[in-house]
Amino acid sequence: MKKNKSITVIKQNSDGKEMWRYDGRILKQDEDCIVLEAYFDRQDMIIHGMPLRRGDRFIETYFNNRWYNIFEIYDGKDDSLRGWYINISCPAFIQKNSISYKDLALDVLIFPDGKQVILDEDEFEALDILPEIREKALAGLAEIQTDRFLEEISKRCNYSVGLSD
Repeated sequence: MKKNKSITVIKQNSDGKEMWRYDGRILKQDEDCIVLEAYFDRQDMIIHGMPLRRGDRFIETYFNNRWYNIFEIYDGKDDSLRGWYINISCPAFIQKNSISYKDLALDVLIFPDGKQVILDEDEFEALDILPEIREKALAGLAEIQTDRFLEEISKRCNYSVGLSD
């Protein structure tokens, strides 16, 4: 896929039903991931103290071999880093003009100081999914909660995410 090419993102629930669709612009791609830029187009909201506003810039990374995707969130007005929103999901299905993923309800919010908040654990527990899928999703969650993961996202944006010396 070409850099700066438009691509459609399709969020599905765990049963594969489309829940939301929007467009982004490809920033880079390799064999197992794609990074795109998109702008928040929903009504303003606050999630555990992190505001999300129409026009906020998201740098989204989707993997075809990991059980999560990463949204790096920047303020739409001054481009300051707000934090990261990680969706626990089945690996992304990346096609020529679209990316689709099955969201597994469980999310992690990471603030720039390293504070993490796990969201929607009750919704995840209520999902009617195969035990193997639940196990892989929980392994993805465990990976996100490691210092190695925080170091990886710190390198992505040249920002020190609450890492101890």
